[in-house]
Amino acid sequence: MKPILVQGGRVIDPASGRDETTDVLLKGGKVEAVGRNLGRPDDAEVIDAAGRIVAPGLIDLHTHLREPGQEDLETIATGAMAAVAGGFTAVCAMPNTDPVCDNQGVVGFIVSQAQRAGKARVYPIGAISVGQQGARLAEFGELVGAGAVAVSDDGKPVMSSHMMRTALEYARVFGIPVADHCEDMTLAQGGAMHEGTVSTRLGLKGIPSAAEEIMVARDIILAELTGGHVHLCHMSTRGSVDLIRRAKEKGIKVTAEACPHHFTLTHEACEGYDTHAKMNPPLREEEDREAIRQALKDGIIDVIATDHAPHHYDAKEREFDDAPNGIIGLETAFGLAHSELVESGLLSLPDLIHRMSTLPARIFKLPGGSLALGAPADLVVLDTATPWTVRPDAFYSKSRNTPFADRALTGRADVTVVRGQVVYQRAAEGGRPGTVR
Repeated sequence: MKPILVQGGRVIDPASGRDETTDVLLKGGKVEAVGRNLGRPDDAEVIDAAGRIVAPGLIDLHTHLREPGQEDLETIATGAMAAVAGGFTAVCAMPNTDPVCDNQGVVGFIVSQAQRAGKARVYPIGAISVGQQGARLAEFGELVGAGAVAVSDDGKPVMSSHMMRTALEYARVFGIPVADHCEDMTLAQGGAMHEGTVSTRLGLKGIPSAAEEIMVARDIILAELTGGHVHLCHMSTRGSVDLIRRAKEKGIKVTAEACPHHFTLTHEACEGYDTHAKMNPPLREEEDREAIRQALKDGIIDVIATDHAPHHYDAKEREFDDAPNGIIGLETAFGLAHSELVESGLLSLPDLIHRMSTLPARIFKLPGGSLALGAPADLVVLDTATPWTVRPDAFYSKSRNTPFADRALTGRADVTVVRGQVVYQRAAEGGRPGTVR
């Protein structure tokens, strides 16, 4: 493995408070040195990062890679490639696979496939319940021992408060978070989009905001009771933001994530029965979108996650009621977040990197999220100036289900380095930005 010298970029490392134009030397899979005019080892590759941003690799706490079981939608290899193309050096894989990731065999398989792919790091998330059926707890100790970094039944809520309490207590023993999909199924049953004026106009059954907020409140109460760490997935409503704010003021161990689609779009995107805008939780109202954006600014919502959810073209082409929920997001997340949050002045660029790299690493206790000496050599060179247009047919993901086709953005990865090796380099008209020589 050759050393890599990244020269002349604006190095932003929220973990150390660094924000300056300088060089970074990667050697032996670690950050060897950060400083100006670093000597070039004789055998080093050089990445010219002048005019670009150098940051610790982005980390996604919420990705659906579909393997095992649905390899026609995505594989660990294609998902990991899409991740590095989006600037992510690590992703956490949700357990709703087939078979469900509820035992050490499936965890081991995911780890092995990720190592074979050799792109982004993939950290499995184990299931809370066996088969995600909500009846019996999975063996958390075995899952963690095999490499799981958290537990979740995402894709399904944990409806039983007793099970959620037990999961929080059990997970606390192993020092891992319980990531919950907050949805009261008795309220959401049969719903296809947010309950509001648009659903009424389209004649579709809606899902009220209360379906999310009731479970957010319950999880917070149980986290306070148990002292466990609950991580609230894909928050979408202003009521949820208020509940999380009060919980944090009380010192309850709760963290939360938001997805780019929830701070970018509203339920109006569903007009025309556009199934690319169908997701769960659904796109909400303008007041909810603004609340999510402000919560990211205030730190009430800790991190930005993608909820990357690949689906086949034919599935999304069904009637709105019958189409599956979800969109892909690994290759658009940074561009959307930069365009919507940084260019609007809501967040600074260091704030955004903090919420997409440093904090995700801390919350799930993962390597990375830092360019400190000795940190893993996981790094991204970002172009935050050149406009680009979302072209789904150019995605590395096997799926194309996105509502952002043809959207103009700024902010994308030029070069991604994982474990001290260049795993992605963006080709562009007129040459390759961040040229490696």
